[in-house]
Amino acid sequence: MKRILTLALGALLAVTAVYAQQSQDVKEQKALIKERRQIARLTKTELNKRVSRTTKDAMKTYKKQGWKVSVGALPLEKQLERVYNMQYEFETPEFPKYIMGEATAVGATYDAAKMQATELAKINLASQMQTEITALIESTVENHQISSVEATSMTESVMASKSLISQSIGRVLPVVECYRDTKTGMKEVRVQIAYSYKAAAEAAKKAMQAELDKKGEKLHDQIDSILGL
Repeated sequence: MKRILTLALGALLAVTAVYAQQSQDVKEQKALIKERRQIARLTKTELNKRVSRTTKDAMKTYKKQGWKVSVGALPLEKQLERVYNMQYEFETPEFPKYIMGEATAVGATYDAAKMQATELAKINLASQMQTEITALIESTVENHQISSVEATSMTESVMASKSLISQSIGRVLPVVECYRDTKTGMKEVRVQIAYSYKAAAEAAKKAMQAELDKKGEKLHDQIDSILGL
């Protein structure tokens, strides 16, 4: 009995930790969405200064951690500069042009580690989209644009749609690719990918609608509004 209670308590704590992390991720995403609106109003000169500063700070971290690029690849600083420029591109002041995912993987060969990292980055991208939508839904409720009941249904649908969103992601654009050698002689590869926000939003929309249709709920117009479609 004691063992069962211990296992049950452990499972409860694990679930609580997951929900706490999800809540923190959504809070951070809402802050990011707010920051995007401010960035979208910056001039080109101001954006260039911000990209330059962010790139230099990131390069210090990457160098300190021992990351490097393979022969013939675009220099890491240029890769990072491209990433930050893309992050500051917007479809509208509300929505980014690209959504990104990143991951690292270790393998016996560079290609094996790169392939695994790319697949993990796609899953991370789907998670980013999931968190983005949840944050947008919460903001919409706070602005009294949809009811809390509708928000709950949509949040449940997007939480159940992560795998479908990941499977629906088409060809991604690799924007950062670097590696470092481990102490055991393996290759650790870090990959960052970019994907059209509109395409990701369409994939998320279809996945959410499929989940909502199972419950007989029709919230298509609300989904379009939230996702900017």
